[in-house]
Amino acid sequence: MRSSCPTLLLDELIVFLYPQVVLAASIISKSGKALVSRQYVDMSRIRIEGLLAAFPKLVGTGKQHTYLETESVRYVYQPIEGLYLLLITNKQSNILEDLDTLRLLSKLVPEYSALDEDSICKTAFELIFAFDEAISLGNKENVTVQQVKQYCEMESHEEKAHKLMMQSKINDTKDIMKKRANELDKIRMEKGKLDKGYSSISGPRVIEKTFSDMSITGTGFGSGSSVSTDMDSFVSKPKGGRPSAAAAAPGKGLGMKLGKSQKTNQFIESLKAEGEVILEDAQPSSVLRSSPLLPSDPITVTIEEKLNVTVKRDGGVNNFDVQGTLALQVINDADGFIQLQIENQDVSGLSFKTHPNINKELFNSQQIVGAKDPNRPFPSGQNETPLVKWRIQGMNESSLPLSVNCWPSVSGNETYVNIEYEASEMFDLNNVVITIPLPALREAPTVKQIDGEWKYDPRNSVLEWSILLIDQSNRSGSMEFIVPPADPSTFFPISIGFAASNTFSDLKVTGINPLKEGNPPKYAQRVRLVASNYQIV
Repeated sequence: MRSSCPTLLLDELIVFLYPQVVLAASIISKSGKALVSRQYVDMSRIRIEGLLAAFPKLVGTGKQHTYLETESVRYVYQPIEGLYLLLITNKQSNILEDLDTLRLLSKLVPEYSALDEDSICKTAFELIFAFDEAISLGNKENVTVQQVKQYCEMESHEEKAHKLMMQSKINDTKDIMKKRANELDKIRMEKGKLDKGYSSISGPRVIEKTFSDMSITGTGFGSGSSVSTDMDSFVSKPKGGRPSAAAAAPGKGLGMKLGKSQKTNQFIESLKAEGEVILEDAQPSSVLRSSPLLPSDPITVTIEEKLNVTVKRDGGVNNFDVQGTLALQVINDADGFIQLQIENQDVSGLSFKTHPNINKELFNSQQIVGAKDPNRPFPSGQNETPLVKWRIQGMNESSLPLSVNCWPSVSGNETYVNIEYEASEMFDLNNVVITIPLPALREAPTVKQIDGEWKYDPRNSVLEWSILLIDQSNRSGSMEFIVPPADPSTFFPISIGFAASNTFSDLKVTGINPLKEGNPPKYAQRVRLVASNYQIV
């Protein structure tokens, strides 16, 4: 009798301090071995293990009851295959509420684990977290199974927005670096031409001024400008008759200091400190020091179409918009007196808009892109000037360059995801990347079969499926991977990126007509189709 007194006193104290509450929620084996146990009151490990070990001895065979009582506690239980799901409550608790709590937990357990000892032990923390969302301070929360799953996944709109913002900053930084590298290449080429054309008898002079120091004269085309200089603006003028330091030491040569600004360096270093992987696509300083001057055409025409497409996962198109631009870059001002002869395919829903300084009548009647005033050249310099824009609307699903179908299916405690693509005969697609969102995972998904390459991004919880080229040899392909149980909507929206070397409008420049005497200048033409926003929702 003496040995049982402390136990009874302890039980009475628990009942007094925690009336009408769940003391513990546990999963045990038939023999009383504790697999998972979550206590909601202050109980020692020896005490809870003793209560759980005593339970199998108290359960009678062939009885249909779902609870039993001792002198101090009540057991509310439910057999689940070879295990017991067990609530330990005090005797003053509401049995109906306890049964309701037990039913909720019995629905939660299969969502996170298979009903065997090994699986229960592996997913112990997930089960405890789920129990905590269902029971708070020993009282049942008014939640459903789906709400508990949502709370445990801890999806945050603010976190997603922050990740998107950080990725946007990284992409902007890469674009700035690429543009700066291209500008430095062209400036270096111009500098080489000027050194050859304006060298004096005593040897080459050091050019201390860059293009930013030259006088700029606008031509009325917006971003474009023509550069007017004289010889004095290129040669440094010594003051007081004394040579400048740069002129006194021509052997060293100042040249141009190439590199990133301090602000850009600090931003990139801060991203690296947060764990972001920064791939520097261009290192202008080393390239310019070691590589020879790159050839450049005096005129470059860029024709680009951007796709904004939203496709329903069950078929049908929400949005299918094509926006195109024809842009012109002229290096030398003398080459700006030209007209562009173009042609395009007759596409339903195609409409054009021209720059205000373009002769619209000439464009509409003869498909010639020329200035209203023939005596004014097109802008010259390092920037491209958009001359013509167009838009294509009203296309249907049969015109999509790439169709993607996703088929998730849950089997047991695994989700099998089959994804297939089918490409149109109209385009050969380059650098295709299909990005599939995933549920929060402890480790990378298991990829069973794939046509191409794959990469798992744990920070953004996405799987990237990459195909370098889709042409006549692989117009269709598929991938299969396995993840833990997840809702099918988790794998949407799917984002797709790609590029192609031809366009829907098939617009191209067939020739350049000079407005002044002389041979037609050489020109380069770049045509591309890019997926600006291409999603399966």
